[in-house]
Amino acid sequence: RNFLDGRGFMEVETPMLVSNAGGAAARPFETHYNALNEDVKLRISLELYLKRLIVGGLERVFEIGRVFRNEGVDTRHNPEFTLMELYQAYTDYEGMMELTESMFRYLAEKVCGSTKISYNGIEIDLGKPFERLTMNDAIKKYAGIDFDQVADDEAAKKLAEEHHIAYEERHKKGDIINLFFEEFCEKELIQPTFIMDHPIEISPLTKKKPSDPNKVERFELFIAGREIANGFNELNDPLDQYERFAKQLQAKNAGDDEAHEMDEDYVYALGYGLPPTAGQGLGIDRLTMLLTNEQSIKDVILFPAMKPLNESDATIIFFMSFMLFCVYSI
Repeated sequence: RNFLDGRGFMEVETPMLVSNAGGAAARPFETHYNALNEDVKLRISLELYLKRLIVGGLERVFEIGRVFRNEGVDTRHNPEFTLMELYQAYTDYEGMMELTESMFRYLAEKVCGSTKISYNGIEIDLGKPFERLTMNDAIKKYAGIDFDQVADDEAAKKLAEEHHIAYEERHKKGDIINLFFEEFCEKELIQPTFIMDHPIEISPLTKKKPSDPNKVERFELFIAGREIANGFNELNDPLDQYERFAKQLQAKNAGDDEAHEMDEDYVYALGYGLPPTAGQGLGIDRLTMLLTNEQSIKDVILFPAMKPLNESDATIIFFMSFMLFCVYSI
């Protein structure tokens, strides 16, 4: 908050109960609003309402708040978690990468006293310039495949089969690229690295690269083999955005439960004019894990989601607690 305040950002709050849960590829929790007899969802992202504020004339905004995703639980995922998103008008993803890099150095110095931190027995140096790689260059480096030379969807699927990468029939070349990146590259990105220029298929809210319309002006920050932050140049063409949402809707109807839904209200807002804008999202829980050298998200959330106890487990735990009580009483 201090860092962003120093750069002229305003902290805001946006709705948690929404009619259309967009801004990320995730399955929402659903509920019913009795007063209006309307089905609503818990938000999965902060993005679309924050960008409405940029449309409304607030040039630098951020929010730190809970978001909810109806997905599995593991060492990096919890169904409700804390997310920070910020949006700045009249900058681009190069400027947003500079902000992100500067913010991580600031946080490390404030929290850990140094830009060199230890995570899982490895020294992470946040003081050096962060490496930058395009997603295709990362795959070329770690898997030996140049997807810039792969002709089409069918050729990409053939490569996936040859490398034992599971995919779905609906997947396009861009989806296959992302699967290769997750399989071969993520675990290699230990020191801070910006992965840039993602396929358009996995980036429905991002501006296309003028030099290559199959890619978008996006970055993800990886540290210690994990995605920590995600940012991009915001798509501000309402016609293009409508077409992207329509394609996402097709993917959803084809079985992709995490695809974006059509959000006509947001497209309508874009019609008023979103200035050139870049944004960034940062998982606060994963950031806390990094700065405190914790390996599981459960260790940085006070009440993480846990599987319920069955009756036999509950009986054993009660009996053990009772025995401990008796021992300590003696």
